[in-house]
Amino acid sequence: MTDASGKIKAPHNIILEDRKNLSVTGVTDVDSFDETAIVAYTDYGELTISGSQLHISRLNIDEGQLFVEGNISAMVYVEKTSKNESFFSKVFR
Repeated sequence: MTDASGKIKAPHNIILEDRKNLSVTGVTDVDSFDETAIVAYTDYGELTISGSQLHISRLNIDEGQLFVEGNISAMVYVEKTSKNESFFSKVFR
């Protein structure tokens, strides 16, 4: 699959088992993580995983794999934005 600019997107899958084990493929980077939230980047946008007692059990950026354990309550995508946008331009769209 390609995006609007013609760049080929990596395959991206999410498998959630019993809201305790999460497997994500197509991960290009992990921005931040703690016990309540993990922010990962994919070709399909920024993915925020939230919950409690979250733990990254395995991360392999070369293969684009992320495995998370814990109590997962939500997964939210945010579309990619221009890095030149200011905070206020994002808020007042």
